[in-house]
Amino acid sequence: MSARIAPARPPYPAAVQATLDRLKTPGDQPLSLFRTLARDQRLFARFTGAGLLDPGHLTLREREIVIHRVCALNRAAYEWGVHAAIFAGPAGLDAEQLAATAAPGVAACWSPREALLIVFCDAVNARADIDDALWTRLAEVFDEAARLELMMLAGFYRTVSLLVNGLRLEPEEFATPFPA
Repeated sequence: MSARIAPARPPYPAAVQATLDRLKTPGDQPLSLFRTLARDQRLFARFTGAGLLDPGHLTLREREIVIHRVCALNRAAYEWGVHAAIFAGPAGLDAEQLAATAAPGVAACWSPREALLIVFCDAVNARADIDDALWTRLAEVFDEAARLELMMLAGFYRTVSLLVNGLRLEPEEFATPFPA
């Protein structure tokens, strides 16, 4: 199956090129998601300006658990595989934990704090809401800023999941295969 919208080709406008240079990933070309969004400078700027991959209120590991789980819940193999290839190692996620992000329920490989992230992702993905009991549990572990970041992160990667699935993007050559 081929992508529904062909990626833009170089030369890119200067602002797009500057952003692509900053978002360097493995491989010869920028990610096909970035190149596809680069077809429209405004949408590209909005998308790349809204990322949450900078140091924030969550650890790298916590951030990646959320991203992997949300992408897995939405069967976004493209984005899951990119993040697994680039960030799983630095985040300390091993093969068992990566597979657990795509498995139903909460696996035994997670710490209590990490298991709470899995429960959070499952809840917000299912109903775009956090019930009072889960909110209370989150508040015991994460401060206000971290809870806001969790919601924004899960929502952003739900959007990314829609983009990569709706565009029918083929996995990047360097990406980790999505668990069967």
